[in-house]
Amino acid sequence: MSAVQISLSPSVKAPGSVTHGADLLSNDGPTAILGWDEAAFAVSNAPSPNVLFGPRGACILPDGSLWVADTGHHRILGWRNMPTEDNQSADIVIGQPDFFSEGRNAKGPVSASTMNVPTGISPWGEGLAVADAWNHRILLWKTTPTRNNQPADIILGQTNAESTTANHGKDSPSATSLHWSYGVNEINGHLVVSDCGNRRVMIWNDPTETGQSADLVLGQPNFDIRDENAGEGISAVGMRWPHSATYWQNHFAVTDAGNNRIMLWNGFPSQNGQACDAVLGQNNFTDCDHNRQGYYPDAGAVNMPYAITAHDERLLVADTANSRLLGWKDLATGSDADRLTGQPDFASKGDNAWGIAQRKSVCWPYGLTCREGLAVIADSGNNRILLWPVSE
Repeated sequence: MSAVQISLSPSVKAPGSVTHGADLLSNDGPTAILGWDEAAFAVSNAPSPNVLFGPRGACILPDGSLWVADTGHHRILGWRNMPTEDNQSADIVIGQPDFFSEGRNAKGPVSASTMNVPTGISPWGEGLAVADAWNHRILLWKTTPTRNNQPADIILGQTNAESTTANHGKDSPSATSLHWSYGVNEINGHLVVSDCGNRRVMIWNDPTETGQSADLVLGQPNFDIRDENAGEGISAVGMRWPHSATYWQNHFAVTDAGNNRIMLWNGFPSQNGQACDAVLGQNNFTDCDHNRQGYYPDAGAVNMPYAITAHDERLLVADTANSRLLGWKDLATGSDADRLTGQPDFASKGDNAWGIAQRKSVCWPYGLTCREGLAVIADSGNNRILLWPVSE
């Protein structure tokens, strides 16, 4: 078969001059790619130890193991040691009876080891946290799982391992309920949950038992309200579809994907409904349009940013709907990113830069974490995980 030639159409870029950012991730590309065969134009999505289907999250634990939320297969996969080769097979599967099965809750009864659209995934103490989004719960393992289908030790958002209803089946949320709990992150010892369907962020200071109440809520004035943007206009308080959180330059940061922005608080928030102090992706607290009202992006615009992480002094953002990764150093509201990966310049967008998947392209990156200079990207539209060093 002859090589496929890709020509970018004139509509890919905005007219006029554009800014080329320095590389956010190494120009050498990923050190390893999981779930993708570079030699094959198309592959089957049937589950196996090395096939992924729309992964939404991945993380590296302190012990060096890698964990992936293989969302479309309703399972998580674990590699005991960091993969060094493309398509390396996973060692552990949780959520299915074996590596070759799939289906919501393993097509059976719900338990502490089944899953329905797992999305966010994060280290938690010496263990692991998983956002089991459509079971409306968070699964916590106190230590790194070591065997297939090992059940979670603690469940948040439900009162037991068999319950799955959003907000306990009630119209209003509470301090113990969740609705489409998409993201989970450990920040400064706190467990932070992006409770997307309730348009809020829930924070547990020290979860120790199933069904435990959260200690703090952001995006709403209290635990009993789930209104979009806190029932007000776009502001520094409300949210629409929060998905991920991190801590950067002494600031708590949340991706407010539905409002096309990143919210920043000075220090770690301490009060329910606390207003944020700055936003990235918009010029003020009241705007919410994608790409700052433009069809094309620019260095300070975003379109549905889902994931966020930090490395040294730089904030890394998965600008999901623009199919690119951005890096910021400037904390000021409306400031521009200074680093870029996934597009040729800040004025370009498009899945795989409007081409087929390449080793250094991205298509709707939903997940992004970083540990010791290695970024882990859930390149969901390409059904793969990229292990890609951050540029210095």
